[in-house]
Amino acid sequence: MIESRTLPAVVVAIAEQRSLDAVLGAITSSVVSQPDVALARVWLLDGDALCLRASAGRPLDSTADWGRIDGAFRRIPLSSPLKIGRIARSGEPERVDRLGGGAQWVQCPEWARRERLESFAGRPLTFRGEVLGVLGVFRRAGLDDEWWAWLRAFSDAAAIAVANARALEEAESLRRALELERDYLREEVRDAGAFGEILGRSPALTRVLQEVDTVATTDSNVLILGESGTGKELVARAIHQRSRRAAKPLVKVNCGSIPRELFESEFFGHVRGSFTGALRDRVGRFRLANGGTLFLDEVGEIPLDLQAKLLRVLQEGEFERVGDDATQHVDVRVISATNRELSKEVSEGRFRLDLFYRLGVFPIELPPLRARRGDIPDLVGHFVRQCCARMHVPTPRVPVRELERAAAYDWPGNIRELQNVVERAVILARGGAISLPLPEPQAAPLPSGAEDVEPQSEVITDRRWRELERSNILRALRRADFRLWGAGGAADLLGVNAATLASRLKKLGIRARDLKSELTSSNGLSRRR
Repeated sequence: MIESRTLPAVVVAIAEQRSLDAVLGAITSSVVSQPDVALARVWLLDGDALCLRASAGRPLDSTADWGRIDGAFRRIPLSSPLKIGRIARSGEPERVDRLGGGAQWVQCPEWARRERLESFAGRPLTFRGEVLGVLGVFRRAGLDDEWWAWLRAFSDAAAIAVANARALEEAESLRRALELERDYLREEVRDAGAFGEILGRSPALTRVLQEVDTVATTDSNVLILGESGTGKELVARAIHQRSRRAAKPLVKVNCGSIPRELFESEFFGHVRGSFTGALRDRVGRFRLANGGTLFLDEVGEIPLDLQAKLLRVLQEGEFERVGDDATQHVDVRVISATNRELSKEVSEGRFRLDLFYRLGVFPIELPPLRARRGDIPDLVGHFVRQCCARMHVPTPRVPVRELERAAAYDWPGNIRELQNVVERAVILARGGAISLPLPEPQAAPLPSGAEDVEPQSEVITDRRWRELERSNILRALRRADFRLWGAGGAADLLGVNAATLASRLKKLGIRARDLKSELTSSNGLSRRR
């Protein structure tokens, strides 16, 4: 006879378990510990079928293993006529007080006779109106009302324990995912470029931004080409932020900084013990970027033997972790960047042609800084303010001559070089005016024997002088977008007082407002044509 006072202790023992597998194991072992119970099993609902998740019993056959969950009844469709399937479909319990020898009550009558099974009880594990699974029990004694009432109370408590364990596992999974994303984002904050935004209004940059807006709304792979330091990562971020994936992570992989033997683990992850040093499971960058964007910087550095695996992910959206046979599926948009000439790499056999086409669905070529000289003054001002804010120092004045020197320099290191030069200048300024530490332009070598010839002085007529002055003022007006006053205005660029500039404009018959209107009208006419 069952002892009803054992129920609270059993429920507490189940509730103390933290993982779902431990809870299910405690449920079956607790039922089997009751008098006359031969076998207890728990199936959980998984889609349109029930999956056997825990089993415990006391077989008369010493060679039988009733703890296995991979037998004939490991998966039962909801549409199955078996008792377990009916219980899950209806949400109602079933009891068979006496099995007898009929096949209608048990699937294997001979097995039931051999194990002296007398009764069956099956109850749905229901939590808040939702069927989570089914608890099935075979006994070697008849089934009475007292035992049935005990099993009902027990199954209700078991359902709560299962729901709580699932919630805890889901919370733990989310916590681990958030920790991974937090650690990654911390790394990105440290390593990300300091360009807070894309600055500039030059035609070359405007073309790039138009291409970014065009491709951002699609899911096409993008290949960003350009010299080192032109801001390829910044463009990748702009594409991601304008896409439908903006709410998901943008994950960066610098292919040039990964040791060859760790490429596969970095991309796809690994399981614990898959190689020396794999002390725990690792989530790869493709899994981190699931639903978002993966930025492959320096993609030309990927080893040839790994390119085939990368191509499979791009084509099929699936991969396996190192040391794992299970196939994982991801939905990732890939943006890649390189300063190499990939077509040349393909012709020389260092890069796969099919991968090149898969990555370069929409190529974007970034212009070097020397091709957008009109943006240099804005960039200098931005980096000066940024450096001063980071160093907590007053913003120094940037003389016009320094902006002119910057605009005349070719910047082989592009924006990255400009940023470093400005930061060094801010450190050296000590609150005074900025002086950019740029190499002085070298004079062209004199012809042989010219050193002994005295250079002739050229005399400029008054008319020519006024033409040069007018041309210089017009150039300053255009660069300042026809603003006379303030920082970056025409007067500031020319290094004169605003009133003095206004007087010269009047003397030369130049009206900045009329020039701006005329330029705007002509630009509009050109666009309409």
